[in-house]
Amino acid sequence: MRYHDGGWGPGAWVAMAFVMVVFWGAVVTAIVFAVRGWHNQSTGPAAPTTSDAQRILDERFARGEIDADDYQRRRDLLRGQ
Repeated sequence: MRYHDGGWGPGAWVAMAFVMVVFWGAVVTAIVFAVRGWHNQSTGPAAPTTSDAQRILDERFARGEIDADDYQRRRDLLRGQ
């Protein structure tokens, strides 16, 4: 097929469609990364009121897995006393 009017062939249209998909994919990816980064920066990790080890120790004592003496010994060890 000959293009006397200087128009683009079918390969150019396919390439243009491919580039457009890549472009919009890059735009969406950039927006997602920006929102995630902003969200993680604004929320940040919350400061725990008690340590995880202390919470686990309290739960084990409440379930009856350890007795009072063992609980106090481990609690003092966690507190550095």
